[in-house]
Amino acid sequence: MDSIIVEELTRDQARAELARLSDVLAQANDAYHGADAPEISDAEYDRLKLRNAAIEARFPELKRSDSPSDQVGAAPSSGFGKITHAVSMLSLGNAFEDEDVAEFAQRIRKYLGLDASENVQFTAEPKIDGLSLSLRYESGKLVHAATRGDGSTGENVTDNACTIDSIPQEISDAPDVLEVRGEVYMSHADFEALNVRQTEAGEKVFANPRNAAAGSLRQLDSKITKSRPLRFFAYAWGELSTPLAQTQMGAIEKLASFGFEINPLTKVCDGPTSLVAHYRTIEAQRATLGYDIDGVVYKVDRLDLQARLGFRSTTPRWAIAHKFPAELAWTRLEAIDIQVGRTGALSPVARLAPVTVGGVVVSNATLHNEDYIAGRDSKGVEIRGGKDIREGDWVQVYRAGDVIPKIADVDVTKRPDGAAEYAFPATCPECGSDAVREEGDAVRYCTGGIICPAQAKEKLKHFVARKGFDIEGLGAKQVEMFYEDSELPIREPADIFTLARRDADNGLTKLKNRHGWGAQSASKLFEAIEEKRKIAFGRMLFALGIRHVGEAAAKDLALHFGEWHFLKEAAEGARAAALAWRAADEAEEAERIAAAREGRRGRIKETRDGAMARCAVPMGSKVAWEDLVGIDGIGASVAMSLTDAFANTHERAAIDRLVNELEIAPPEAPSQESPVAGKTVVFTGSLEKMTRAEAKARAESLGAKVAGSVSRKTDILVAGPGAGSKAAKAAELGIKILDEDGWLALIEGL
Repeated sequence: MDSIIVEELTRDQARAELARLSDVLAQANDAYHGADAPEISDAEYDRLKLRNAAIEARFPELKRSDSPSDQVGAAPSSGFGKITHAVSMLSLGNAFEDEDVAEFAQRIRKYLGLDASENVQFTAEPKIDGLSLSLRYESGKLVHAATRGDGSTGENVTDNACTIDSIPQEISDAPDVLEVRGEVYMSHADFEALNVRQTEAGEKVFANPRNAAAGSLRQLDSKITKSRPLRFFAYAWGELSTPLAQTQMGAIEKLASFGFEINPLTKVCDGPTSLVAHYRTIEAQRATLGYDIDGVVYKVDRLDLQARLGFRSTTPRWAIAHKFPAELAWTRLEAIDIQVGRTGALSPVARLAPVTVGGVVVSNATLHNEDYIAGRDSKGVEIRGGKDIREGDWVQVYRAGDVIPKIADVDVTKRPDGAAEYAFPATCPECGSDAVREEGDAVRYCTGGIICPAQAKEKLKHFVARKGFDIEGLGAKQVEMFYEDSELPIREPADIFTLARRDADNGLTKLKNRHGWGAQSASKLFEAIEEKRKIAFGRMLFALGIRHVGEAAAKDLALHFGEWHFLKEAAEGARAAALAWRAADEAEEAERIAAAREGRRGRIKETRDGAMARCAVPMGSKVAWEDLVGIDGIGASVAMSLTDAFANTHERAAIDRLVNELEIAPPEAPSQESPVAGKTVVFTGSLEKMTRAEAKARAESLGAKVAGSVSRKTDILVAGPGAGSKAAKAAELGIKILDEDGWLALIEGL
């Protein structure tokens, strides 16, 4: 129902949607305020709350008694004592666009009945992304500290608050009653150091500084809080026995005179234009502040006007929070590093000044390839207005959900003097081999193959991964250790299967005598390796990590060739034809580029057969090539990668050494006499009588193709409980749908 716009909801739909939103937002509040473990992003929370408010505005009679519009925070945890706030701790309304700020100022003037000649000033201050805290002082002494809680009642965290250095426990010349309110937060540097300590101690790491600060303040053991580097910014007050000043800014300065830290970016502004200008100034400094902010708060400066404006049920009329876009942030690009993957691809990575984007601390972002850095796509078309990316630039970072952070824009007005264009390396930074970029390819590749340490390590990690050899006790961490080991090195896959033999000859440096190992763990590793000497053909081929040869392609190749030596002979025999094919590809791409530059349409006339004839490709090589590319699911890219792997001297030798250590099991020939032979099957939902892996293997053994998504090519959908959207799409397309029992009945006896 979330997909139906508010204006199109029926009355019954609106009632149901309000009930759903109430549940979702209540759970989100508990997770964020109560457990310090947000389950949805701030942006999604704001979107849902705005939707709830819009529905209530259209159907005011349907507003629920537990409406999210009337709630602040979450109920206090039962683990703490409770404190009732003398003055409620309310939340703020939100502004997302510049127009919202102008409307806020206009509402203020209208409510107060001011004409155009009467000026209203505002304060603008960074909105700290931390945990709200209220400190009550009586006769200058701190008597208790409480979290916001549900706005009326908070958690008693007095002992914990007393461990924070920036919270004074005694104040001179303070009013008899003084409630100081502000935000507990953690700096970026302290957050990073804390996560390092947490990792070393085997404890959970925090997603962002806000979670770390909230989790640290809400410890039942104040000793833990004391060990955490918490800080406090003061920016407001609750109950007072004597007014602090006549203006918001004056009161903030008074809090500073009491010894509280106040934010130096707080400023008095004359109106919406000045407010937005200061918002832009703060936004530009966001990455260099050293702590997280998620917007700017605007407040009417005169306290007498604040009193006249008063409050709504959960928010003050005289204040609003202008939020930053949740998935966007500006920060400095400090360096461009090149990472080399298992296929040899050189991938540029932006090293950023850490900034929180969408609730996650971002310090790296992908830069895709050299064209992207230069401000163009792979076809030479400008992106970002043609602005290139240089070290030292201010860049806008974006992310959505779990997507890898990327660079959205560059502010060239802030580019440092003398910043040079980035020169993409023509040699591998790991091994010094040539890094080549083929015509039509956006990526540059290291030609070093297995002699490149970066490729070798990543290939080994891929080799032992779950879908590869899946050797228990030998994961990515152990691969790193063994690769650097001078006594028992693992530098290529075959080394894994000679490890036990080499260890037996190692004397005192045996694995069982190493730090972190013992006789039992070493023995278990050797046993786990031994169990994997017999391996399925397709699984072994996938584990090699050959470029373009994924899990499905490896399985298709294994089924086609049946035995390893047939595949090897085909890859070796097709080499000459593959080179001719590549030459024709490069000539065609060169012609396309030349034609584009000359403003004409052009395409090379030579056919692939013509290229093979010109290159004098033997008929046997042509036949072998056609055999490879003729396999269903195998194209020229996969075939060329195979021939490259077997033509590379070092890689071929490493493969041969591995094969000598293994027993490669041929695939079982699929049945061609079954009702599902040749059909495409999709499994969805929960299967109760077999695992998903078992169901897939059984279907394939009967000659079926198993796909992961429903399309017009799908013949059968096997739907268990919780099938969801796949079942709906299958029904829409008229695809045969079976439950698990129906599927088993179909294949029964086969």
